[in-house]
Amino acid sequence: MKHVPVLIAGGGPVGMTVARTLASFGVRCLLVERNPATTRHPKMDITNGRSMELFRRLGVADKLRTVAVPEENNFDISWITSLAREAGGRELHRFRYPSVAEKRLEIRRRNDGTQPREPAMRVSQVMIEPVLRDAIVDHPLVDARWGVAFEDFEQDEAGVTVTLRTVETGAIETVRCDYLAGCDGGTSVVRDRLGVALEGRAAVAHRFMVHFRSDARDLLQAFGIAWHYQKATGTIIAQDDKETWTLQTRLPPGADPASVDPHRLLDDFAGKSFPREIVVANPWFTHLLLAERYQGGRVFLAGDAAHQYIPTGGYGMNTGIGDAVDLGWKLAAAIKGFATPGLLQSYERERRPVGYRNRIASERHTGVRLKVAELYQSERDPEALGRAIAALGNAENESWGIEFGYRYDGVEGDPVVYQPTTAPGARLPSTFLSDGSALYDRLGPWFTLLHFGGADPSAVIDAAPAPLDVVYLDEPALAAIYETKLLLVRPDTHVAWRGNSCADGAAVWRGVLDGRLA
Repeated sequence: MKHVPVLIAGGGPVGMTVARTLASFGVRCLLVERNPATTRHPKMDITNGRSMELFRRLGVADKLRTVAVPEENNFDISWITSLAREAGGRELHRFRYPSVAEKRLEIRRRNDGTQPREPAMRVSQVMIEPVLRDAIVDHPLVDARWGVAFEDFEQDEAGVTVTLRTVETGAIETVRCDYLAGCDGGTSVVRDRLGVALEGRAAVAHRFMVHFRSDARDLLQAFGIAWHYQKATGTIIAQDDKETWTLQTRLPPGADPASVDPHRLLDDFAGKSFPREIVVANPWFTHLLLAERYQGGRVFLAGDAAHQYIPTGGYGMNTGIGDAVDLGWKLAAAIKGFATPGLLQSYERERRPVGYRNRIASERHTGVRLKVAELYQSERDPEALGRAIAALGNAENESWGIEFGYRYDGVEGDPVVYQPTTAPGARLPSTFLSDGSALYDRLGPWFTLLHFGGADPSAVIDAAPAPLDVVYLDEPALAAIYETKLLLVRPDTHVAWRGNSCADGAAVWRGVLDGRLA
């Protein structure tokens, strides 16, 4: 029987990120995906700044950006009456957001710890999955197989026995692994076999998606380049600002999804007919669901298998990337012999509250959209409607506290404003050093001890049972941002421990590798 340290069920972005994370720490894995190739469905269109920081750590950020929209293009959100200007269509209000190129300049200019290491990225999941696949498929530590379905598992104290089926031939294979990661989506077979229920609301709303190609940019960019053009009935998403677009819309009241004409939906949204080629069109349901548990013994859930959201805010895949890195480094630490069982148990304790918080945020953003839809019905003056939309704001695309401020110590920060802190459990603030280099780029692959001077780091260094890089910093202008003289940073760039001195380094490491925060 074949044996691998970790078997990953599901070859979407989350599963592939788990595989890449494990491989970066020298751990072998087997990834299986029942579909024969990467997805054709545009399931998301934003990779947020936090995910891009993590992808940078994994060495794939630059490759992902090659398939994104041009870095000079904006992230604007525009509310309109119609795209057909000749028929009276007009832009009501535009929420303006910088391009990647502009954001990079802002990050350098505002070197106060409030900024990400990486800007967000506008790109469809259709485009990033092949890049992530290339990052693992030829890696010597990753056995990645498409067209292989996860069927079942049995676990015992020593490991997990998994049953796989080759989709094309029906051939059955049994594989033994130390740990199983269920990254197999909303209809997760791993979750089902684990007996984990979902909490929350299923089928919150019925939507219809039309993914299409068109070069009618005079219409589809009627008021200039924008990431989203939005009305009360839905949103047109510019996937590449050139020829690929997605309409996400509400179904007409009482409509039978099977009889909906996607061409009619496109014409109604735009305000006139235009040339296009429909690639994919289908109805779907939005959900607000969270797994009651993320772990059962040696089996873990991540991504859509653990949480499902309304897409407002773009929290689905991005939350899953956070899951993947947290789970990946902890599995690697356990397999390498650094960790106690408590570290693996901390995965659920850390990530499930994030999953819950993001579910609430997604629901809150949807509520704002519903209020905007009501305004479209009640306010007939376009100028007044635009002002009312502006007054409601766009926290959906401005919740930096949700994106960067999540913490593993139980403290709930402001969902919109990110306040940098080095409290254990928080994400390490990102800054640039006096020599122009980024602090994040100085962090080691495993643990990093940051030393800001004036303290003896030897107790932490001498007691280290795991790989440790030590970075000595002479940065008076930045020292206040990092609050203490010694900072121990985890592989996922969250703070593990901090202090102005350390008398018992062994005690620090026992807590860190048992999944506890100081």
